[in-house]
Amino acid sequence: MAMLIIIDQPPYGGWTGREALDMAFSLAAFDQPVSLLFIGAGVNWLRTGQNTSGIEQKSVEKNLAAAPVFGIEDILADRISCERYGIAPPELADSVVLTDANAELLAQYSQAAFAG
Repeated sequence: MAMLIIIDQPPYGGWTGREALDMAFSLAAFDQPVSLLFIGAGVNWLRTGQNTSGIEQKSVEKNLAAAPVFGIEDILADRISCERYGIAPPELADSVVLTDANAELLAQYSQAAFAG
């Protein structure tokens, strides 16, 4: 069974989410099955066409685009969180799967770690 890394932090303004992504990449690089779940403000990581010039940071889109290279199994977005933040499916990266973040989903993983 895979490990689930849950990112509930916004993509900019702190390092917690990026550190969780780095942890997922490290696990996957050592052939540990990993999936990512974005919930709450974390779903904002998954918006396409992010313009970060105003905050002088690199867009997290490029970081996420590397997930398949590292062997990340799934990139999941909580459906309710996407609705709350006004993110429609066409605004999500192609590899993102909408899901319901609930006990049933968590039961599919041997371990889960929260970024927040």
